[in-house]
Amino acid sequence: MSQLATDTAPVPGTCYRFTVDSAEQAATLIRERLGEHARVLSVRSVEAGGIKRLFSAPKLEVIAQIDAPAEPVVPTVEATETVPAAVAATSSSARRLAPDSTRSLPELLRRSGFSDSVMNRLEANPAWGELSTAPLHRAFVEVSRQLCDQVESRPARPPLSRAAFLGAPGVGRSTALCKWLAAEVFRRARLGHVVTAEFDRPNTPGPLPVFCEALGVPLAHYPASTQPAIPGGFVYFDLPGLSLRAPEDNATIAAFLDQEQITERVLVVNAAYENTALRRAFAAGRALGATHVIFTHLDETPQWGRLWDFLLETDLEPLFLSTGPSLTGDCEAEAAQALARRTLPLSD
Repeated sequence: MSQLATDTAPVPGTCYRFTVDSAEQAATLIRERLGEHARVLSVRSVEAGGIKRLFSAPKLEVIAQIDAPAEPVVPTVEATETVPAAVAATSSSARRLAPDSTRSLPELLRRSGFSDSVMNRLEANPAWGELSTAPLHRAFVEVSRQLCDQVESRPARPPLSRAAFLGAPGVGRSTALCKWLAAEVFRRARLGHVVTAEFDRPNTPGPLPVFCEALGVPLAHYPASTQPAIPGGFVYFDLPGLSLRAPEDNATIAAFLDQEQITERVLVVNAAYENTALRRAFAAGRALGATHVIFTHLDETPQWGRLWDFLLETDLEPLFLSTGPSLTGDCEAEAAQALARRTLPLSD
């Protein structure tokens, strides 16, 4: 068995093994490097070793073989779909992702949760006419590229250093802060402290105090120093839950943010909420000057496709998608790429 190399031509009958981040990447790599006669033999999930497994998404190990060219036949949609469907069938979502070739590209995208707004964006592209009639696996790759480019083309903000975490009660705000702290301490080797506040309403810290103690991150209750204690250090603020129905109830939080000149404001939202509640959460976050967003409860969200609206329509920078309850993992740091893997190609 050979590793997939860049400087040798593929040999019929040879098996090639390679590791990729996603089913989409595997499909593209096979098509470009091995050609149309490649056949996927197996795909398995591979986790990083040691402590890296806590913060890294599993990769896919793919084994493919080059078949000898067959007699010329009329190509069918089923044959065209073999490689990406075989790889995607065992992706991290553990779902069958081979699309139904009898359905059109717009229909499949809508079935995955793509809204009229997102479809209008795609259809406004001059290449949409050609794209909508292309083989499905190629169309999915191109749609993924277009959407990710739109999300990632916005100017990147500087790394967080002094930020408040905001969100309605029950969205997993403290858990999201724990995940971010774990990445700061273990992955980025940064130091700092956390400040909690209550003001005129209770603020249940959940696992935050015990987790900060385990990380060696000091936790203080306001009034306390809101400035970094060391050069280059961070300060993160765990604030009371936002009111989504009465914006005036958030006046105390707004006053605190302005008084302490906290300009980095992370909105934490529960992705499993229906769209009306999500839009109320975003409205409350914008009223408080939110700059970043974290989506939680992705493991409870049946259709990820509807989240494209919130990535494309707002200028909030996505920090990560939370895909589980673990305090040190279950994160997708590349939000647009993760959303593309989950929604393209589509399941039946």
